Amino acid sequence: MTSFAERKKPISPEWDPWDAWYTRSKEGRYRLTSVEFTVTNLCNLRCEHCAVGEALVEKEGVSLPVEQLIRQLEKVEDLQTLSITGGEPIVNRHVVDNTIRPLLQYAKQRGIYTQLNSNLTLPLSRYEDWIEDIDVLHISYNYRDEADFQRMAFANANHQPSATLTNRLFQRLKDNAIVLSKAGVFISAETFLSPFTAPHLPHMHKEIAEMGCKRHEVHPLYPSDFAKGMKLLSVDEYKAAIENLLNDRDPAIWILFGTLPIYPCSHHQSDQDLWLRLFHEPNITVRQDPDGRNRLNINAFTGDVIVTDFADVPPLGNIKTDSLTTIFDLWLDHPLAKKYHCYCPKAHCTGPNLLVANTYYQDVDFQARKAHISV
Repeated sequence: MTSFAERKKPISPEWDPWDAWYTRSKEGRYRLTSVEFTVTNLCNLRCEHCAVGEALVEKEGVSLPVEQLIRQLEKVEDLQTLSITGGEPIVNRHVVDNTIRPLLQYAKQRGIYTQLNSNLTLPLSRYEDWIEDIDVLHISYNYRDEADFQRMAFANANHQPSATLTNRLFQRLKDNAIVLSKAGVFISAETFLSPFTAPHLPHMHKEIAEMGCKRHEVHPLYPSDFAKGMKLLSVDEYKAAIENLLNDRDPAIWILFGTLPIYPCSHHQSDQDLWLRLFHEPNITVRQDPDGRNRLNINAFTGDVIVTDFADVPPLGNIKTDSLTTIFDLWLDHPLAKKYHCYCPKAHCTGPNLLVANTYYQDVDFQARKAHISV
């Protein structure tokens, strides 16, 4: 008999199981197909752009039993993807052994796609005993060199580490990526776009390709937690950065634009032209935002359920008292969901991310707009 795992389609530009588009277009509504766990509030870095930075702690709390987490997953009939985030999930060996590995093994047995978010700066041995159970290893890469890494990765640290230490961590990040990529691990490296990173995006893209990463994700800088005071790109600057990358990219690397702040319902011709280009160039995809459309985040310590791990929407419920599908259905009736869950099938668009909408389109009624183009 073929196992669920053997029936999984390979992840590719033609199949991104985290994308909310598939269920919405096929079934006519959003369904809970993705769950994300925040499994730790510890991290060995204090990055200036960290969108969950204010939740980071120096001493770990007590997590809910993993059996309780898995019982909730068992009730999600349409579950397709499982994501694990933090903090840095790998920094606490107890969390790895007692939460992460059981979750990954459960997902593997059920045939669920998995992703773990890591800064990849820990010794390689910390990854080797569970990495074969992961489908996507998601990392951040926003640096030109060691000096960038030192400035950015410890911008919010109480004590600044030495250049020797930070250089070693940065080199380890790159070395780990190369070794794991050669071993067949699907590494997806994310770059956030800000006034600092945008001019250097093609250079970072080349570094990501040299590390063997299979995918380069490009997202806006989310103005949340540590990043609240950072300067943001305008939409026009964002478009220019994307065009610059598209004109100077490695065609063998899949580029995924997530939470894109550009939409086919825009009246600006440049927005429409860029949208069409992104949908017609090979190895380029635009991911329709999973948060709140097919995914919920669970805090593994409190059981609180939220739309995303870095939004300001209060908890929607708690797994100690509520089922995830009930919470998701309640969210779909929430005023914010009704405001932003627009859908344009001809343009392949499901509307804006909450943070992007609040940052760039506060006065726009997306429900009253229609796409001006078809893909």
